Formats: sequence, C-alpha cells, structure tokens
Amino acid sequence: MGTSAPITHKQQLIDHLASGCKPPSQWKIGTEHEKFAYDLDTLIPLPYDGPRGIRAVLEALQQFGWTLVYENGNPIALSAEGKGSITLEPGGQLELSGAPLDNLHQTCTEVNTHLKQVKAVAADLNIGFLGLGYNPKFTIDQVPWMPKGRYAIMRRYMPTRGNLGLDMMLNSCTVQVNLDFDSEATMVRMFRMSLALQPIATALFANSPFKAGKPSGFLSYRSHIWTDVDPDRSGMLPFVFKDGFGFETYVDYLLDVPMYFVYRDGRYIDAAGQSFRDFMAGKLPALPGELPTMSDWEDHMTVAFPEVRLKKYLEMRGADGGPWGRICALSALWVGLLYDPESLDAACELTRDWSIEDLAYLREEVPKYALKTPFRNRTVKEVALDMLKISHDGLRRRDQLDVVGLNETHFLNDLFTIADSGFTPAEELLCAYERRWERSVDPIFQEYAY
Repeated sequence: MGTSAPITHKQQLIDHLASGCKPPSQWKIGTEHEKFAYDLDTLIPLPYDGPRGIRAVLEALQQFGWTLVYENGNPIALSAEGKGSITLEPGGQLELSGAPLDNLHQTCTEVNTHLKQVKAVAADLNIGFLGLGYNPKFTIDQVPWMPKGRYAIMRRYMPTRGNLGLDMMLNSCTVQVNLDFDSEATMVRMFRMSLALQPIATALFANSPFKAGKPSGFLSYRSHIWTDVDPDRSGMLPFVFKDGFGFETYVDYLLDVPMYFVYRDGRYIDAAGQSFRDFMAGKLPALPGELPTMSDWEDHMTVAFPEVRLKKYLEMRGADGGPWGRICALSALWVGLLYDPESLDAACELTRDWSIEDLAYLREEVPKYALKTPFRNRTVKEVALDMLKISHDGLRRRDQLDVVGLNETHFLNDLFTIADSGFTPAEELLCAYERRWERSVDPIFQEYAY
C-alpha cells in the first residue's frame, strides 16, 4: 500500500467509484459471513494463541489450499486465488469473504465447501462455530482481542464516540452480500431502495436476542448496537434520498467521516479523528507533508459503517449472522430485488412514498420488535412478504438453473417460512431459553452450532 499515484483532487475519488460500473452481463455476487469460534469444553471464545487458538485454526486451514497472510509476524488472514479470503474480526470472529460469483448456486457451493473445511478443523481442535448476531453468553471483557494494528486504534477511539462500539467489534457477527451496478443512475435507485428496505431484512434475519446470558430486550441486539457506535460513520444516510445524490455526494460524505489510520510499511499509523481532506492537502497531523494514495482511500472507505455501503459495488449490511441456509438466503433476497429490472422497479415503488421519518422509525423499532413492528397501518411482516414476493419473481425471471434444473427461488424458502409465521429466529431462541433450556443460553452452543 501507499505506492500508487497521489490523490490531489476530489474528481479522482469520484472516478474511482464510477469505475465500478459494469454491464449486467458482468454482474457478480459476493457473500461475506462471520461466525463465533469457541472452545467446546468451556464455551469461551478462542484466544489468538494456544493449541485451540485462532492462530491454530488459520494454520490448519492451509491444508485446503489457503495461504497465510501475516501482520507483524502473526497470521491474521488467509487468501487463495479465486476463493476470496478468510479474515479475523476483532474478537476472533472468523469471516469468509467469498469470491465474486455468477449465481446463487455457486454461492451455496462456496458456503458449503467452507463449512466442510472449518468443521474438519474444528473436529481436530475440539472447537465449535456458531452463527448468531451477538455473543449470547460472554461480555466484551471476556473476549480476547486479535493482534491486528487497525483494531488497536479503533479500540482506543470508538469509546470516545459511542457506548457500544466495542460490543460491535468483539461480540457481533453479520452476513452481507455485495452487488454490482451498471451506471450512476442505477446505483442511486439500488442504494435508495436497499437502504429503505434494510430494516425489513433486519427483521427477517433477527437472530441476536441475548446479552451476557439473558434476554437483552431486543430481537436483533446486533442491529441495536449500530445506533450507538459512532454517529459520524453509521446510520441510514438521509442524504441518499435527496435530489442530486450520486457518486460525488457519497465522496463528500466519506471525506467528512473522520479517519482511523494510515497503513505504511507494514504498520498502522494512528490518525483517529483526523481529516482525509487535510490528508489530500498534505496537512495530515499523523503524516505531515504526505499525500494519500488510492490505497489509503480504499482503506478509508472501509471505516464508514452505514446500513448500505458504497464502494465500487453496494454492500447490504443489515442482517444478523445465522445458520448456513440463511447465508444463501440473504444473497438470494437482494439478488432477486436488485438484479432483475422489473423487481427493482417494483421494490422502488414499494418504498417510493416512505419518508425519512419512516426510515428513522423503522431503524429504531425493528431491532426490538422485528416483524411485529407496526408500520404505516400495516406491520413489517406484511412488508416483508411483499418484499419476498418481489424478490422471488426476480429470481424466477433470472432463470439461473443448477445441474438438476432448479432455479434460484428455493433459496428464499426459509425466509418465506419466517415471514408467513411472523416468528423470527430470535423468538425461536427465546422460546427455547424459557422452556427446554430452563433459562440458560449454554445449550445454544450445542443445538445451533455449525
């Protein structure tokens, strides 16, 4: 990093975003999912070092063709040509950042291949993996930090901006899907629609009702956390819905997001709270006289945390972590909505007259009540069913078939079951807690383990 041409004009940043435009024939699907790793005997989150540590997990995964990536002598990720990467979240959550793929059948194959690999390693090390939106048992004081330089900077800075930033870093897991666009105009339509519907996806995937071994009062505690992390870099982005929104508007937003760090010569330099605008003027206090490169800008784009994030593609970020079937379901939901023109039209129409106040209301209430949230003389459940129908129609029209002739619509089946019943995964967990688990969360590490 830090070796490309210097950035001196905002237009370079706008052009960088615009370079992501590609024709629909080249659109891909990129799926990312995180999971908790824990010791099967104690249920405690894995430390970095030791015979059952995260380092041992990364090293063991090399047997499947992955190559270790190091920082200061510590393995902190894995990469493989054409397979994406495996990375670490601050509390040792293991993330697969999948490869860009053509269809959901390939996504499902990728997810299942990864599952087989981590389960093989887990069996050898006597550890488990759990898909959930928030750690149900352990507090952030009980979770070890991973040795990544950027996390040390964020750890110091986040508590100065909100109360739940460290909870987000150490104890949350999400699933997200990254999707393409063919023009600035298409990006704007996709961004507005997906941002409006993100709380509905949060409701469908609500799967984090516990904190420190007890019900938290939220069905998606993970989603609630994001309301108190850092107002400078998270939220629903009302400016996306204003006339004139486009690549330049988003660049202006990012330029106003305070920095975290600059990466130079294998180390992270603390620039927390400093301005990228000053960096472009050669006046960054952390690196006086230096100008940023596109690598620095790409790093900076990763430290904004809205519910939908724009890079050279769009990231859907509203879902709790969950079981393997719902990983594919999230990708299916958004592909059906965004990648079929008729479905995009229908979804935009569904959200057309929603106000900024409506979106703020959904953002506040859905983490508590999920599908039961009242909304515009209806409930979020009814909106979710409309949303799923539109997505289903889009997947049917895509007509992407697997080897036995099935299209992609079946990946939505679990979501239809949830929406039809109005009973979220979080409520399923709460019922188990009150009944067969006798008010203990420990059985979740057995019954819901991968």
